[in-house]
Amino acid sequence: MNLKNNFPEPPRPQATGRYIVKFAPGIEAARAQTLIADKTGIRTLDLRETGDAPLPAPDADAPEGGLVVDRFKVAIIHPQQDVGARVASLAAEDGVIVRPEFYLFAVGELEQRYAAWVREGLSILVNGYPGATGAPTAAAAAAEMAAAEAAAHADTDEFTWGLQAIRALGTAQTGKGIKVAVLDTGLDFEHPDFVGRTIVSRSFVPDGSVQDVQGHGTHTAGTLAGPAKSAIGRRYGVAPDVDLYIGKVLDDRGAGTEGDILRGMNWAIDQGCTVISMSLGRPTQPDEPHDPTYEEAGLAALDEDCLIIAAAGNDNTRAFGYIAPIGAPANSPSIMAVGAVDPKLKVAPFSCGAVNADGSKLDIAGPGTAVYSAFPRPRLSRVLPGTSMACPHVAGVAALLASANPSLRGRRLWNALIAASRPIGPARDYGSGLVQGPGTVIVATVP
Repeated sequence: MNLKNNFPEPPRPQATGRYIVKFAPGIEAARAQTLIADKTGIRTLDLRETGDAPLPAPDADAPEGGLVVDRFKVAIIHPQQDVGARVASLAAEDGVIVRPEFYLFAVGELEQRYAAWVREGLSILVNGYPGATGAPTAAAAAAEMAAAEAAAHADTDEFTWGLQAIRALGTAQTGKGIKVAVLDTGLDFEHPDFVGRTIVSRSFVPDGSVQDVQGHGTHTAGTLAGPAKSAIGRRYGVAPDVDLYIGKVLDDRGAGTEGDILRGMNWAIDQGCTVISMSLGRPTQPDEPHDPTYEEAGLAALDEDCLIIAAAGNDNTRAFGYIAPIGAPANSPSIMAVGAVDPKLKVAPFSCGAVNADGSKLDIAGPGTAVYSAFPRPRLSRVLPGTSMACPHVAGVAALLASANPSLRGRRLWNALIAASRPIGPARDYGSGLVQGPGTVIVATVP
């Protein structure tokens, strides 16, 4: 479906004022630094020499400069004068791609989109209801109908509905020994379910704090790694014994620059993390291709036995017939894109779908509505909807599979997640199906 169907144009990316420079794979950091200096006069630092110090906030008063992330063959630069000419000079170099740097966001809560849905509904009333496209196959439609007719999963006093639906319970695997990074708004380290736990953390936002004020990070980390016995109520954590790495890449508003997020991804790979969970992104336009920056990052991670898992986005208005494309960076083929389902295993109305023709696809689905998890004090817990909530379910199962079989890393871990999933509907909306825990398949035989 496209913009000719009388829907409002999807949100445009919000530029920070800095620029992303993508180099060809064969260009090393030193060569990239020389090229930027020769073409723009801007002196950049190699990330490996900075100790992951936060970048200055991108604003009119920030000094010129930049940073090269060699692993991803990318630089973040901040020109202040003659910007157009300097950027054009750099972009003219063979094999170099230059574009504005954008803000990425914690994939928003459903209630934050209510006003937009109302506007789109009014547009339909005025302009007419567009016809549906991309009808599922008969087999996929039958699977979707069967899921819809099934009794809804529900939270119990002991477990969330999501843990039950993905069969994360009743397995000997707990994620023990598996390093997992959550890149988000940080964590409430004094939360009763996390206080005293050994956690490696790093801030990549300008104020340097890792403490979660916004709440999104604590909720997603809780779904992935909350304890087997919660101090606040039912169990909500998929993989309670993982080695947890918290990278704060989004500030207290839930926003972060691509430079900070790329540095967080690089840090997690440096730490030897097997899984990186990212419930963040930005909306994309219909027919917008995936970004080569994130494709390079995803491939680099896979080559180092690390799997990046990201939320597909919450930009749909399915009730009005519109399916939005998967957001960035989840739309990159080398990053696993996660959609959301409700307790009846129906696609969540906000969950983005695989509608673009550039090869971007939804890879897998996880529980993403009415998700109970941890939240910063004094509230302690909260029920939230979103593909943000589905993503850590998948990341947690990835940790369980990795702990069940030490050979499952990188691409093999990706294949294991897909092989274990439960088909419940068309790939456009569910990918390979609902993520499933390691007790449901023999993971040792996954190619």
